[in-house]
Amino acid sequence: MKIKILFFMLLGALSSAQVNRFFYEYKFIPDINNKQDVKTEMMLLDIDKNGSNYYSREKFVADSTGRAELEKQLKSGGGNFSFNRRDRPGQVSYKVTKTYPDFKTYLFKNVSTDKYKIKEDKKPEWKILPEKQKIGTYETQKAVTSFGGREWTAWFTTDLPFQDGPYVFYGLPGLIVKLEDATGSHIMIMIGNKTISAPGAETDVQLPDNVRVLGLGGKELEVTKDQFKKVWKAYVNDPTKNMREMMMKNGDGNTKVSFKFRTGDGKEISDPNQVFREMEKNTKEALKKDNNPIEPDLMN
Repeated sequence: MKIKILFFMLLGALSSAQVNRFFYEYKFIPDINNKQDVKTEMMLLDIDKNGSNYYSREKFVADSTGRAELEKQLKSGGGNFSFNRRDRPGQVSYKVTKTYPDFKTYLFKNVSTDKYKIKEDKKPEWKILPEKQKIGTYETQKAVTSFGGREWTAWFTTDLPFQDGPYVFYGLPGLIVKLEDATGSHIMIMIGNKTISAPGAETDVQLPDNVRVLGLGGKELEVTKDQFKKVWKAYVNDPTKNMREMMMKNGDGNTKVSFKFRTGDGKEISDPNQVFREMEKNTKEALKKDNNPIEPDLMN
């Protein structure tokens, strides 16, 4: 009886244009050579009658704040734009969407100044095991799958009427409460949930043709996984290629392109060649320490 009451309460929430928001604590190790450095991010899984969205709470807040600041400057009509990210804009930059009832799944990732919408063409194939355990207030059951270059263990509950879960995972007869890869370097556990009013549709910032801001504005380029792998490989080999091409394109005619970059020691540089050298150096150093992606098959 308790499960039936919860079931109808949740369905009632969905029918009234509301969203069931599930909070997942995501612990991950970016650098496989430094297992003591464990990062933590609060991830949100928003579920309504049409599908779900999985994304970083920190990044969502930072992007919303940045978008509002940029729109304010655009409306002022000035020709100069100053855009500063928050000190902690979120460590997880991707998001995942799924549509019901077909569970069409897309992974959204930014590479340099471009945004990509990657179609997931494989459904997780689960093996449900007899082991059960209580996680928080939920009775859960174990399931395993191989996906994206990792072996995964999930614990799902039938107490909640959703066959969904964090990241690209779904397809179990209940909501995934905990998900962990075999190395223990990627762990997602649901720590709470609440019902909220459906948020309004997010609109893109309409930027001038000669202005590009990393992660804001512009449309996603829909690609297959194989196409994205080629994009990522090219970026790793030459991280500043897009920025250089943008400078050459917008530097023609009467348009003036200016760059400002602050180095690790606080020095500000504006010479484009120096900026690009510093950006390439910093990006390659960062990539060396970010060598343990959640989906190795996509990023290697």
